[in-house]
Amino acid sequence: MLDNLKKILNEDQDPKAIEKISEKLDNLLMQGEEVGYIGVQKKPALTVFPDSIVMTNKRIIICKPKNLGLSMSFTDYDWNEIVAPMVKENLLGSEFSFVTKTDITETIDYIPKNQARKLYTFAKEQLEIAKRSSAFSKFESHIEEAEIVPDLLPVETVEVEEVTDFSNFIEQPRQLVESTDFKEEVTEVISQNEIISKENKSLDQLSKEELFEKLQNYKKLLDNGLILQGEYDALKNEVIKYL
Repeated sequence: MLDNLKKILNEDQDPKAIEKISEKLDNLLMQGEEVGYIGVQKKPALTVFPDSIVMTNKRIIICKPKNLGLSMSFTDYDWNEIVAPMVKENLLGSEFSFVTKTDITETIDYIPKNQARKLYTFAKEQLEIAKRSSAFSKFESHIEEAEIVPDLLPVETVEVEEVTDFSNFIEQPRQLVESTDFKEEVTEVISQNEIISKENKSLDQLSKEELFEKLQNYKKLLDNGLILQGEYDALKNEVIKYL
C-alpha cells in the first residue's frame, strides 16, 4: 500500500507513522474507498507515536496510537456528517479541525502547515461532491414521487355526413382562418415552437428550473426504455455541471 501512497505523501510525513497507519488501513478501508491524503502530527519535542488524520473519498479517519504504539484507536466521520473544516496556523505547526452536524469538534494540533493546507483543500472538495450528490438524490426521489401516468381520454365517435354540394368549400378556407378554434391551434403551434427553441438552448443558458426539467425528461425517457442507463448517466452528468 505504501507504493500507492507515494504520490500523496509528499509533505515530509513521518515514514514510520505512515507505515503503521497503512498496515491498519489495509483491513479498514471499505470497497471502493481510496485514500486521498494523510496528515501526521509533528510536535516540537520528539514524538514517537504521533496522531494522524486520514482522508478518503468516503470519510475522515482520526488515528491515535495507544499502549505505546502497540494498538491504535480509530474515529471516523462520513463526509455528509461534517459541516465545515477549519485550519488555524500557529508559530509551531497548525491545528486542523472540523465540526459535525451533531456539534462534535475534532482537532489535531501540530500538523505541519503544508499538510494542514492540503487537508483543508481535500476536505472542501469532498464536501462539495457530497453536497451535489445529496442534492441530486433528493431531486431523483422527488421525480419518482411526482410522476403521474395520465388517464387515457375517451374516444369520441363522430358521425360522417355525405357531401353532395361542394360549392360551400370555396368559402371554408377564409372561415377557417377567422375561426376561434383555428386561432387557438396557431397559438398552440407557436407555444410548441417556443418549447423547442428552449430545448435547443445550450445548458449554460438554461435556468436552474429548466435544468431540473431536463433531468426530469431524461428520467422519463430512461423509465420508458427509450434510452439506456449509460446514456441517462451521461446526460445527467452534463446537466449537473451547471446546477
